Amino acid sequence: MAGLIPQGFIDDLLARTDIVEVVGDRIKLKKAGKNYSALCPFHNEKSPSFSVSPDKQFYYCFGCGAGGNAIGFLMDHDRLEFPEAVETLARQVGVEVPREEASRGSRNTPSVRKDSPLYALLEVADGYYRQQLRHHAQRERAVDYLKGRGLSGQIAKRFGIGFAPPGWDNLMTHLVREKHEVKQLIDAGLVIENEDNGRRYDRLRDRITFPIRDSRGRVVGFGGRVLGDDKPKYLNSPETPVFHKGRELYGLFEARQANRQLDQILVVEGYMDVIALAQQGITHAVATLGTATTEEHLKRLFRVVSLVVFCFDGDNAGRKAAWRALENALPVMTDGRQVRFMFLPDGEDPDSLVRSEGADAFRARLEQQALPLSDYLLRHLGEEVNSDSLEGKAHLASLALPLIEQIPGKLLKRLLRQELERRTGMDLDSLPPPPAPRADDEPPPNHDYPDRADESDAEHWPEQPRRSKARKRDMPHQVESPMIKATRTLLHHPHLAATVDQIERLADEVSDEGQLLVALIRSLQQNPQQTTIQLLARWHGTTLGDQLSELAEQEWLLNSSSDNLEQQFFDTIAILMARQEERHIEQLLAKAAETPLNAEEKQQLRTLLSSRKTPVADQ
Repeated sequence: MAGLIPQGFIDDLLARTDIVEVVGDRIKLKKAGKNYSALCPFHNEKSPSFSVSPDKQFYYCFGCGAGGNAIGFLMDHDRLEFPEAVETLARQVGVEVPREEASRGSRNTPSVRKDSPLYALLEVADGYYRQQLRHHAQRERAVDYLKGRGLSGQIAKRFGIGFAPPGWDNLMTHLVREKHEVKQLIDAGLVIENEDNGRRYDRLRDRITFPIRDSRGRVVGFGGRVLGDDKPKYLNSPETPVFHKGRELYGLFEARQANRQLDQILVVEGYMDVIALAQQGITHAVATLGTATTEEHLKRLFRVVSLVVFCFDGDNAGRKAAWRALENALPVMTDGRQVRFMFLPDGEDPDSLVRSEGADAFRARLEQQALPLSDYLLRHLGEEVNSDSLEGKAHLASLALPLIEQIPGKLLKRLLRQELERRTGMDLDSLPPPPAPRADDEPPPNHDYPDRADESDAEHWPEQPRRSKARKRDMPHQVESPMIKATRTLLHHPHLAATVDQIERLADEVSDEGQLLVALIRSLQQNPQQTTIQLLARWHGTTLGDQLSELAEQEWLLNSSSDNLEQQFFDTIAILMARQEERHIEQLLAKAAETPLNAEEKQQLRTLLSSRKTPVADQ
């Protein structure tokens, strides 16, 4: 049935659902105090690290970081899309899922959640591109290219391959009915606006199109492969409110659809590598989207499998990319996870190699030639030093130890230290520990591959640098800001939002952390009955939802005491209020220096100055 699922129904459904029952129907749970524990269904492990809280109605795995509510569990475990997961829960409690009419009322506009207005637009664009591949007058150029790469119509349909015809505004003309809708096309990354002359035109023109889907199967962006001589050869959607290339992986949704149970995932470089491998029956490949593999990519992959194999070209660029992938993998290498590296012969890529030697030979390469992370780490560093000399062995140890110390898995770390001791003949326990990274270290920037050029990234609040849980554990001295603490407190104690007066005074808060806190307070004041789990469900699938989930995961299953939490929350709000008053005073004084204030502004300034307390420094 078409239409939107009302948010109020989702909130009520979660309130009527027992997550212990939902999870217990699918995996074996064991009572552990007030919670339930089990072996995690999302990664391989020998001792239980998966916990379900009946009080919080939340599940969390301390091993792989998977966590969420009953809807999220069904989506991840049963591989359902959001509406299907809601319908499954509704059947369990014996209710029907109501629907609201979509605002545009178009039969071409699929239903989406209210907090994701761009998904519908991207879905319609996807349908347009696929239609052009079937019916456009110049479709044969695209079809001939795909056939020349050995692709069948069936595989093209599975991956939703389409065609963006030549011309400046084909998609824009097809989609835009009113002028204001062009802004949405720009926000979705489908249309570019020239800053110099204001001209607007389609981003993808005369290209094969590849829809990029998120874990729920929603189109979040596109890749395009040029048919002519234009540059760059490959073009990705820019960063948008629904697409973040540092988190998304091309082909992951299709791989999970094609494999009921995935044992491993193969990470390759490009769209055509993923599709060509699938054409040959190797359906577990994914690709990054013009960036190096990030920690966020790896955390997402390890929620699905315990073994990730990287496949790189054997040239210098491929080896640099492999080493970067290794560096980003170290902080997420808990015990039980595996990463391997396979390098291809010179001049070959997965697409050309699997077509020339066949799927069986390619699988044999994966099995026989892929190096475990530990072997690759020490082999790569060993090539940089002369390990035959004492100085070279000391140099090897100095290079390897800081990397090994980033590994959170105690067993893997111990085995790597033992192997390093064997190679160097040194007693590493007698050495002083390497310096810990500073709390203010910024994560390394992503490096685009040279043949995967992309548009410059746009900044979209509230995207913030995110560190892995392992890295946080390695930095116990890192001090959290009062805003983050207050936001976490509010998640666990939503009633505190009612104690905040004059929330409109915080509307001009400029810091990302402050805006996050203000957004949460405003939502709770508008709907005071929301529980913690309903707050996460309301923003599920959005950037704000990701940030709230990350905060919630850190203390979900701990018995958090309310001692001092409320006072800390009040103190933080007072700091925010005082900071806004100081900014308002500064603005009025600055204006008064240039032009006389009117009567209302003078009164505002008098009131602010009379109630002014000791200025509070920015947190």
